[in-house]
Amino acid sequence: MRSSNPIFSRWDSGRDPDAGQAGAYRREPVGAAVGGQPTADYGTNPYAPAGPDTGVRTGSNAVTMDDVVVRTATTLGAVVLTAVLSWLLLPVDEANLGRSYGIAVGAALVGFVLSLVQSFKRSPSPALILGYAAFEGVFLGVLSSTVSTYISPGVVVQAVLGTFAVAAGTLIAYRMRWIRVNQRFAGFVGAAATGFLLLLVADALFSAFGAGNGLGFHSGGLGIVFGLVGIVLGAAFLALDFRQVEDAVAYGAPREEAWRAAFGLTLTLVWIYLEVLRVLTIFNSDN
Repeated sequence: MRSSNPIFSRWDSGRDPDAGQAGAYRREPVGAAVGGQPTADYGTNPYAPAGPDTGVRTGSNAVTMDDVVVRTATTLGAVVLTAVLSWLLLPVDEANLGRSYGIAVGAALVGFVLSLVQSFKRSPSPALILGYAAFEGVFLGVLSSTVSTYISPGVVVQAVLGTFAVAAGTLIAYRMRWIRVNQRFAGFVGAAATGFLLLLVADALFSAFGAGNGLGFHSGGLGIVFGLVGIVLGAAFLALDFRQVEDAVAYGAPREEAWRAAFGLTLTLVWIYLEVLRVLTIFNSDN
């Protein structure tokens, strides 16, 4: 299945699970199924080595679930570490608020640029991915500290727990096959996410050019509904991420692709955290 998430655009691969060695590839017909779900929408396996032979990737060169877990834990650990450090070292009191905000905005821009560079690279770069995680953590730390200090004390812990709950619920729904992750699902999620992002851009433009509260997505019932839509979209992308990781592990994608999985999962979890934080902040401030 081809993912709508560009981070996973190269994870649509296939390995013969009945092959004698880990990583032995086969040519897959379009629409073949593994585990009851369609595989990649490719006529041939994009990871198969060039040439007439079947191509065998040894076990040490094929990605495993442990590889994905370790890389993801490392990347998320970098986010958490820099978030905690920025919370402690970049105070958001009146005397330091401007400096802390400036650093946070700069870190967010650097993280965004690094994520774009990695997104368009043909192979994952651990340095870029960990750099993105570190700068993203700085931004999240200052933002979370500001929200906790000035708007809703305790909301950050609630947002973290909410993010874990969404991720766990999505994983359970995916493993139980309550969510059917196929090409139609991916297309729907991609279209919905495009509309969501366009609304965010429109809201920012209205706010920047004197419309005050923009389109109203920052407060009240409309803000909560918009945030809930963002959470649902994040969960849908997380289901796509799970599917791509499962396919890659089952079909023996190159081991280095574990870093790409860690990058995509981190992007999605950050999205979910921000939307959960938005909803809880609006809800707590209105009560």
